[in-house]
Amino acid sequence: MAQLWGGRFTKETDQLVYNFNASISFDQKFYKQDIRGSIAHATMLGECGIITKEESKAIIDGLEGILSDVESGKLEISSKYEDIHSFVEATLIDRIGDTGKKLHTGRSRNDQVALDMRLYTRDEIVNIKDLLKELMTTLHSLMKDNLDTYMPGFTHLQKAQPVTFAHHVGAYMEMFKRDFDRMCDIYDRMNYCPLGAGALAGTTYPLDRKLTADLLEFYGPTLNSMDSVSDRDYLIELLSALSTIAMHLARFSEEIIIWNSNEYQFVELDDAYSTGSSIMPQKKNPDIAELVRGKTGRVYGALISILTTMKGIPLAYNKDMQEDKELTFDAIDTVKGCIALFNGMISTMKLNKDNMKISAMNGFTNATDAADYLVKNGVPFRDAHGIIGRLVLYCIDNNKAIDELSIDEFKEISPVFNEDIYDAISLETCVGKRNTIGAPGPDAMKQVIAINEEFLNNI
Repeated sequence: MAQLWGGRFTKETDQLVYNFNASISFDQKFYKQDIRGSIAHATMLGECGIITKEESKAIIDGLEGILSDVESGKLEISSKYEDIHSFVEATLIDRIGDTGKKLHTGRSRNDQVALDMRLYTRDEIVNIKDLLKELMTTLHSLMKDNLDTYMPGFTHLQKAQPVTFAHHVGAYMEMFKRDFDRMCDIYDRMNYCPLGAGALAGTTYPLDRKLTADLLEFYGPTLNSMDSVSDRDYLIELLSALSTIAMHLARFSEEIIIWNSNEYQFVELDDAYSTGSSIMPQKKNPDIAELVRGKTGRVYGALISILTTMKGIPLAYNKDMQEDKELTFDAIDTVKGCIALFNGMISTMKLNKDNMKISAMNGFTNATDAADYLVKNGVPFRDAHGIIGRLVLYCIDNNKAIDELSIDEFKEISPVFNEDIYDAISLETCVGKRNTIGAPGPDAMKQVIAINEEFLNNI
């Protein structure tokens, strides 16, 4: 057992207790952040005269050597240490001697781990933003390429009104734009440095916390030492945002699974993002979409776990908070993997545009436009609604689409119908005339695409 404490204790910690308490099996994930934070701390100690400049340089050189050796594989992070902080500090002392013991001056593991987790989370937010931008770039291309790819829009999984694939994909574009903005918000709120808070009450050493914050690219130091070591709000916010991203991916995955089915055949997934059956040779399964959908529950679990962990913890630091790491690491890795794979899947799938158009034509999706036609010809909307209801029932009884009816059949339902009804209820008209901003018409969609273009160019 390699620990950096023990003077207060008269006997060894029980091995089971030690193992239960240790965190190096997972907190080694932020070794870079731990070393970076220690370099900033040592720099500040030297600048403030708390240690000499020579001691500061020796510590920094030693830490940079440890980082280089870990990344090259020359130095292995050992599980004999309690946590990553102990490993780094003990290795430093082994390499540079007693000077290494001065690194922890004016610092507690409480503010150290709070710093490491913030640095790690901040780095991962940047990575997630990059992945979201790649996904949105793919969606943007799909929108530009499919302004006239007609398909049914749905409510209650029932065909409702005709839209375009560009418009449908645009709904998810808006979701992921909000997800991106949430990542930016979380970054801005969490980007304050807890280092220098000590265990909970600061320190008597004349630390320059602003210098430390500047060295680590924070906006400034945190303003309450108790909150500094016990705040996990930013992780709760992150896990909530990750849960929302996962939910958006799951919704889109569900639609792709439906569209990929034999009954719909709207899309065909690339072989690289599908699997087969061990017994049924004809099968091509949308496993990636299903896994993305399934992993959403895993991310939700992380959010519920940390909310439950934090709900009854008094100020300031408590060991319970160690539980924040594994679940956060897993949720981050899960969502990053889901975004990347989902992006690959939709960027390679093929659209069966004819099937999509035929489906839109055969589901009475132009019924609303037929009602609007009557209203524009003087029929009160409520009466028009009833007339079109009878028209749809007639079509069902006679196995016809609305636009397959003869003009005589139209007039039997209402004498208001004339030859121009066919143009009024064509897919091109149904979609093309809906040009208020946010609607699927081409003029409206081009405005939105221009807005999205600007958004992507500015992030």
